Amino acid sequence: MALTVKAIAESINIMGTRSGSAMKDRIKGPVEEMAKEETAAGGTYLDLNIGPARKDGTELMPWVVETVQDVVDTPLCLDSTNTDAMAAGFQVVKNKDAAIMNSISAQPERMEKLIPVAAEAGCNVIALLWGPDGMPRDSNERAAMSVDLMMALNDAGIPNEKILFDPIGTPITLGADQIASGLEFMMMLADIAPGSGSTVGLSNVSNGVAEHLRKYLDRTYLIMLMKYGISTAIVNSYDKELMAICNGERQDLVDLVHAMMDGNDPDPSTLAGSAIEHYKTYKALSGATIFSESWLEL
Repeated sequence: MALTVKAIAESINIMGTRSGSAMKDRIKGPVEEMAKEETAAGGTYLDLNIGPARKDGTELMPWVVETVQDVVDTPLCLDSTNTDAMAAGFQVVKNKDAAIMNSISAQPERMEKLIPVAAEAGCNVIALLWGPDGMPRDSNERAAMSVDLMMALNDAGIPNEKILFDPIGTPITLGADQIASGLEFMMMLADIAPGSGSTVGLSNVSNGVAEHLRKYLDRTYLIMLMKYGISTAIVNSYDKELMAICNGERQDLVDLVHAMMDGNDPDPSTLAGSAIEHYKTYKALSGATIFSESWLEL
């Protein structure tokens, strides 16, 4: 049976070329077009990211939500570091039960402000494993943070089935150790929080890498996460090959990478095309080879 991942389409973003200026100037057209495009591309959810939006977040988030809801019925994922903007956005979300709050981190002030909003909305929640001291150092710290978040969410009436744990993808330019720690946590998640889901911002792994190379890292990283049951991922829905992986249409490549993760390396001389790209990229992401931007040419 082919493995699949629900795609949270990431491109309606205050930092985006098309969407950013449209959001700032309240021009609906580009935002509406992108909502339709991402839905047509297979996005299960649309991430609406307004960033910190310190000046006008409480007005901007509802505007973006209503603009998108006017043209598509795709469930929404509201994304902001501004807790007041998040609360304002959920006031106008039509299908709150299917929506996602992105995110509640393991930071007391964010938990205190947003858990009641999520509980009232009845939405899904991305539980971001980022604590008061920042990035967890290893899989055990991730596990400890996940328990703290789960207990706080459960106490507020939010069940595990509504929680998506995000172990945090880290740039390969910082080394492979944190990538491995995130995967180790994914192996533990079913025991820590039975019934919960998971997600990750895929493009974090390729952050800082030349733009034309990023897609190769994102695609292979998704396949690696799929081995441990990643249920959703925040993705570039305009990458057709990445969406094909999400939709279970590249099971041969998934099988190749998963076999390598089990220690069964193929003879690279027998591989070509996408297969050799994933082979070389897995070696870089797993730390088997030292990462450089020429990894596909070696």
